[in-house]
Amino acid sequence: MRFTQICYPLVSATASSVLALTLAIPSWSAPRYKVLHAFTGGNDGGGLWGSLVLDKQGNVYGTTVAGGRKGKGGTAFELSRQANGVWSQTVLYNFCSLSDCTDGGGSTAGLIFDAAGNLYGTTESGGSHVYGTVFKLTAGSGAWKETVLHSFRFNQYGCCPKASLVMDNKGNLFGTASVAFELSPGAEDWKETVLHHFTGQHGDGSDAYAGLILDAAGNLYGQTEMGGSDRCGGGCGTVYQLTPTSDGKWKENVLHRFQARWDGSSPVGALLLDGTGNLYGTAGGGNAAHGVVFRLSLDADGRWRETVVYNLLGGSDGDQPGGGVAMDKVGNLYGTTVAGGDPNCDCGVVFKLAPGSDGKWSYTVLHRFLGSDGAQPAAAPILDSKGSLYGTTITGGSGGAGVVFEITP
Repeated sequence: MRFTQICYPLVSATASSVLALTLAIPSWSAPRYKVLHAFTGGNDGGGLWGSLVLDKQGNVYGTTVAGGRKGKGGTAFELSRQANGVWSQTVLYNFCSLSDCTDGGGSTAGLIFDAAGNLYGTTESGGSHVYGTVFKLTAGSGAWKETVLHSFRFNQYGCCPKASLVMDNKGNLFGTASVAFELSPGAEDWKETVLHHFTGQHGDGSDAYAGLILDAAGNLYGQTEMGGSDRCGGGCGTVYQLTPTSDGKWKENVLHRFQARWDGSSPVGALLLDGTGNLYGTAGGGNAAHGVVFRLSLDADGRWRETVVYNLLGGSDGDQPGGGVAMDKVGNLYGTTVAGGDPNCDCGVVFKLAPGSDGKWSYTVLHRFLGSDGAQPAAAPILDSKGSLYGTTITGGSGGAGVVFEITP
């Protein structure tokens, strides 16, 4: 997928990963949209590609790909609601410049928490070998400290991670950086293990930059933007599963190969796993290039079957859903498109999909971006316990460098 009108060309258009909270049952009769912070591209950062994460107090955390005080390599930030209802931004960490950056720069990924309140994320550039990092942020007295857990070395070790991480109950981190990898904590440092090299050959995927998700059995699921089929000039992308084996290795199983017809193509966001084992995602191509929201279900014969939940129509309906979806307690899906919406802006939408008793899904646009309130949302929104949605945009807002927004039911 290729996004247009982007203000930060040093970063590729592969969107990050996605976080889904299955908490609330909102009634979206009259949703209210609010910009919590409009980024300027200066010291506060700019260009928000990744999803957000909430702590137990309702504070919002995320990253920017540009801006900040240290060579414009982006920031990690927190937004906190004040007593008067206004949200206050705090920059937790300034990443350094993309050209000279041992601590990483240009984060297009969301952050995740561990049980102790530490934050983990990735940068697409920088590090000891300039091919990106995995980092940890630890709260201290008045400041957060960054620790680089791993610097990617390209070649067989991976390059340029764009998506969020996932952590298992042992503290191991899993992610993608053209390869699927695991980082395991040790006494002194973290060890990288490559779980799968994507080749793009013989039906395998390639360009594996979407984030991974983890099921209760320890299996990983992800998507590749290319590879799989012999269509699309290099393949239309895949959905895959990685399963640990008894010898300590991991086995890949390609669950679906996109064909760029009715089923979509070029998926770049993380998947969502529901309580019954179905996988949901978005694919920005296919359907006259407007994109689809899809579901993969495991049949009785052990095969995975794709069902298109909704074909986007483009225009005011929204165009190019890329970041994946979030799900509420009753199974409604929420997502964003990077384009379409208001005809005067083509800046994207936030949408809801509600399942019906007849198996069909009802599509509702919750918000059409106007540019002044944000533009080009590339990541899935998240839900809080009250049913409010929080999300990000790459550009737009009063500062022109993206926003964090809230939509309340």
